[in-house]
Amino acid sequence: MKILVVNAGSSSLKYQLIDMDGEKELAKGLVERIGIEGSKLKHSAGDKKTEIAQEIPDHEAAAQLMLKILQDPEFGVIKSTDEIGAVGHRVLHGGSAFTASVIVNDAAKQAIRDCFPLGPLHNPANLMGIEACEKVMKGTPQVAVFDTAFHQTMPPKAYMYGVPKMYEEKLHVRRYGFHGTSHRYVSRRVCEFLGISPIGKKIIICHLGNGSSLSAVMDGKCQDTSMGLTPLEGLLMGTRCGSCDPAVVQFIANNPLNDDGTPVGHSISVDEVLTMMNKKSGLLGISGKSSDCRDIDDLASKGDPNAKLAQDMLIYGIKKYIGSYAAAMGGVDIIVFTAGIGENNADLRAQVIDGLEFMGAKIDTEKNKTRKEAVISADDSKVTVCVIPTNEEIMIARDTLDLVTTGKVRDN
Repeated sequence: MKILVVNAGSSSLKYQLIDMDGEKELAKGLVERIGIEGSKLKHSAGDKKTEIAQEIPDHEAAAQLMLKILQDPEFGVIKSTDEIGAVGHRVLHGGSAFTASVIVNDAAKQAIRDCFPLGPLHNPANLMGIEACEKVMKGTPQVAVFDTAFHQTMPPKAYMYGVPKMYEEKLHVRRYGFHGTSHRYVSRRVCEFLGISPIGKKIIICHLGNGSSLSAVMDGKCQDTSMGLTPLEGLLMGTRCGSCDPAVVQFIANNPLNDDGTPVGHSISVDEVLTMMNKKSGLLGISGKSSDCRDIDDLASKGDPNAKLAQDMLIYGIKKYIGSYAAAMGGVDIIVFTAGIGENNADLRAQVIDGLEFMGAKIDTEKNKTRKEAVISADDSKVTVCVIPTNEEIMIARDTLDLVTTGKVRDN
């Protein structure tokens, strides 16, 4: 069966067509600037690549263009949309209601709407993508795969906040965690790669990219994760501040500064502070120059003190989470690096593991040069350290296939 994987943003639609017989990628692409001047589609199928620039007013038009290029005589890979057995959609927030992927129906769509306040930037766009595909692919099953689902095995002691419990009971204020599809894929793939069962294993997943999160996994189930009610909590990230004293929000709201450091002269709203914490903070806010870890590393190597501080803060934060999760689980058997930074930044991996010898983790300098699936720990390391490239698309495709063929997800 061929599965179409879709990840819809507010002004974009990313797609990948996968033949599940062998899990082979047939084509992928991105429709960007939907509803904005300069909209276009970028598409590739093997060695063939093309770009189409045209007006794309909404997600329905984007979905139509996606299906048109997939059937194109020169750049397409199918003759008819009938060859697509189902569509799997990445959905950011499923709240506590969804512990697994589901076939989309009216109840599922309403649940996605109910989570709009928890995922205001992503959930509405994800739903637009689902409804657009429903309109242009009538009768084709649609599946929602939730970024939060994997983390719903966390116990209350890990997901509760120390505010009055009525806020969790009435308003669902709690830790949810994100990047769950990646954490789920990597936690299982590393066990397959090492030829071991996840049962009895204590694994720490370091998903490090522009957005970063860690998870503690025991027996294949998530026990804790660094992101919270929203993706803002946890590590320092590209433009997100990560965890900080909640009173910082009030203090900045009452004493805001302009970009040049001069006082604004009046208070600002909590929403404005959170916008700053989401979009102007993190590596960008500390360095003052870039949100890209590659730029930060380059600037730090040239002696930029703020870039070096940003680098140090990120590495220190990762170490703290690894240490705390090892303590919470009573040890750790495997540490895994994944996502853009985790897979490609050997220096950062080495600096994170440096100093963790006390808990049995040692890195091999030569092995650590890899950007592929590999064990990078030293032969005498008691903790196995690995690089496992993530593949959220194949995880979405697998869930979609399972649901439309058997009615349930096999391994969740």
